[in-house]
Amino acid sequence: MDPISNPYAPGAGQPPAALVGRDESLTNWDVAIQRIQLGRPARSAVLYGLRGVGKTVLLTRFKITAEDRGWIVAQVEAGTGKTLRESLADSLYAPLLDLARPSAGKRLLRALQTALSFRASVTESGAWSFGLDLSGAAGGGADTGVLEMDLATLVRDLAAASEEEQVGLAILIDEAQDLTAEELTAVCATAHIVGQNSWRCLFGLAGLPSLPRELAEAKSYAERLFTYERIDQLPSPMAREALVAPASELGVLWREDGLSVILAEASGYPYFLQQYGQETWNVAASSPITAVDARLGVALGRAALDNGLFRSRWDRATRAEQEYLRSLASDGDAVAPSGDVARRLGRTVNSLGPARAALISKGLIYAPEHGAIAFTVPGMSDFIRRQPDA
Repeated sequence: MDPISNPYAPGAGQPPAALVGRDESLTNWDVAIQRIQLGRPARSAVLYGLRGVGKTVLLTRFKITAEDRGWIVAQVEAGTGKTLRESLADSLYAPLLDLARPSAGKRLLRALQTALSFRASVTESGAWSFGLDLSGAAGGGADTGVLEMDLATLVRDLAAASEEEQVGLAILIDEAQDLTAEELTAVCATAHIVGQNSWRCLFGLAGLPSLPRELAEAKSYAERLFTYERIDQLPSPMAREALVAPASELGVLWREDGLSVILAEASGYPYFLQQYGQETWNVAASSPITAVDARLGVALGRAALDNGLFRSRWDRATRAEQEYLRSLASDGDAVAPSGDVARRLGRTVNSLGPARAALISKGLIYAPEHGAIAFTVPGMSDFIRRQPDA
């Protein structure tokens, strides 16, 4: 069938044609936004799960929902080579520039001045300008160099400006497990102050399954600051809808045997559903899509995953790190004790610490709890077992 009209779109953060199975998360966020606008308390959100389950897509929908209500929104990604301070400063400039106007109230002018000081603490080159004379405005003070203090000052003044504008402030952080310990502490401390003072602000964090533990290690009260939502693979009815609904809108049907092939291979993971759906659509001659089409689509989809999603991660590992991954793959995609991985390699846990730390830093594995390890991408163990020994 025509690849131009293909409704399936695998990609990092790529929104699917049919976002299914996430209604509860979206509703919870919308309710929190409405409560904040009414001056009522609401907890910020933490989304956690493996790669490919749609956390970034959800976080982007959070952004759209907040923007549709006129909120000041900053969406950033940790682990990109920028500090959280740099990323937030860059992300806030455009929405604040949109609000800057000669008739701006005192609290908005104060927030603009504070945002300028927050960014000035990163660099003095290429100074921002909001096109307003802020020389007489109060504010500033977000340039002490202590992130915990500066972030709280920034959020306080932006939240006050949001109230003046009858909206709110949303700070969304993707790949939050890559924040430094100082940054995690600052986010938790600021979220705590937000709740204590009923500021008009919500945080939205997305990351790997280790994120709740890392937040708790940053601040012991973190479990009371956020609502935690595990984003997992889709149940079979929802996975079916993710395949059927986009095709149906284009007048294309799936035969039951074709659906069964894709559903069995994808195991409910949204990224895999999109990859297999895309390839199957492209090889199918006509509607309805059959099991023969689906089997060929799965074969092509698996090759695409091997050469892209999996290969890119495998090739980032050194020879020693690949040996560690091979040992971990013996347990499939399940969480494995670090001691078992070491024992199979004839090594001690401590001697493998550097390799383990490097693999976590590269995003190939994560530590769901102390003394345990697992792959960040479902299906990685199968890929590794298919790789020839060096």
